[in-house]
Amino acid sequence: MIKNDYLASLKKDIFIINNFTFHTGEVIADLKVHYAILGNPDGVPVLLLHGTAGSYRSHLLPTFSDVLFNRKGPLDTERYCIIMPDALGHGESSKPSDGLRSRFPQYNYDDMVRAQYLLIRQHLGIDHLRLVMGHSMGGMHAWLWGITYPDFMDALVPMAATPCAMSGRNWILRRMIIDAIRTDPEWENGNYKRQPARLSSIKMWFNFATNGGSIALHNAAPTRRKADALIARQQEKTHAADANDELYWWEASRDYDPAPNIKQIKARVLAINSEDDERNPPELHQMEAAMACLTNVQYHLIPAGKETVGHNTTGCHAGVYADVLKEFLDSLDEDNPVD
Repeated sequence: MIKNDYLASLKKDIFIINNFTFHTGEVIADLKVHYAILGNPDGVPVLLLHGTAGSYRSHLLPTFSDVLFNRKGPLDTERYCIIMPDALGHGESSKPSDGLRSRFPQYNYDDMVRAQYLLIRQHLGIDHLRLVMGHSMGGMHAWLWGITYPDFMDALVPMAATPCAMSGRNWILRRMIIDAIRTDPEWENGNYKRQPARLSSIKMWFNFATNGGSIALHNAAPTRRKADALIARQQEKTHAADANDELYWWEASRDYDPAPNIKQIKARVLAINSEDDERNPPELHQMEAAMACLTNVQYHLIPAGKETVGHNTTGCHAGVYADVLKEFLDSLDEDNPVD
């Protein structure tokens, strides 16, 4: 790996969308979209999308960024202009905790993707993207980008995300965290005087149930004593966000379902998942069903092992798929070259 000082190119800014209309018909006069740009400002544009509870900073984890952004890496910042927005409701973008609390419009993934599109098209003046890539929620957004704006990108790389409606464990556990917030005695319909006390515990069990990978968790806690110690460490460092923000994050996925419109996708697709993904278990064969509907798609399933950590593998350990991503992007250059 040849390192470059990619962080030196990092720039952050805010785009204000005037009179943004949500799918509910509600309007926010000045919707704030915070974003960061990394790499060559005149380079090939790439949109990189984070997962639930994340922000642009999620992409700066060294086991992700050092692998992908360095010289000769798949997303070499000397060649690419990498745009990393904070999704609606996340980071420094507009969210319920800014003041509206439970009066904030009940956004969904379609609203989030449209805000991203307005950032790219209206504010940054970009009329075509080389790639839309995302992990988890960001992967689901990538699927929606391909359906909603099918001519706007050359390629999609949705990771840890299937183009299917919420169901099974994935929705059950989201619904449980939603209900746990709403039924907390301190909730008061979102107008709580202090953060609901049990929210951090709820967040911890949710993370253990939907992240980590069976092999990785067993290696980290091979005995009861070590498992107890792991729980104690997680209790110390697990801090929930504002309860309204948390509630909105998980509820935003409620009507996600790109499957009926999957054939609208025109871009080349590289879908990446890990074999031990708790939220998108490969034994359900949902990706195979989607692939049958697309003409130019690859599916890379990362074998479960010592380097995988369940659902979060693609967001934390880019080394396990970097070669596949590089090969995909190189083949894209051969078939559809850009300057």
